[in-house]
Amino acid sequence: MSEQNKKIAYRAFEEVQSEGKLDLVDELVVTDYIGHTPLGELYGPERVKQFFATLRDSFPNLQVTVEDQIAEGDKVATRWTARGTHEGQFQAVPATGRQMTMTGMTIFRIANARIIEGWTNADILGMLVQLRAIPAPG
Repeated sequence: MSEQNKKIAYRAFEEVQSEGKLDLVDELVVTDYIGHTPLGELYGPERVKQFFATLRDSFPNLQVTVEDQIAEGDKVATRWTARGTHEGQFQAVPATGRQMTMTGMTIFRIANARIIEGWTNADILGMLVQLRAIPAPG
């Protein structure tokens, strides 16, 4: 089960986020999915698709690399790195044309080959510094 769950989580990063296959969300995510992110809660597949469509509008060449995955029981922990060029507004930050690299971790809870819940922590502060939306600390 753990290996199957890792493959499901991998598809969420590789195919949905990196390749922009947003329709795949309906296959991977249950209708009452809850995603806990630094940018707010995501409820259901439609909100997940909106979130990643908006993110891809901000960073059209977004690539998310799965660095590590650990699975136990119904959970998969994934350490990832996202890279992209800021070509559209992100939150309140107008496009800068700058490159960003952001690291993060996501834990998915999976049952019956579908993602039920997710918790993400990401270095949003570091990304905003790279975009020069905020000054670097110190």
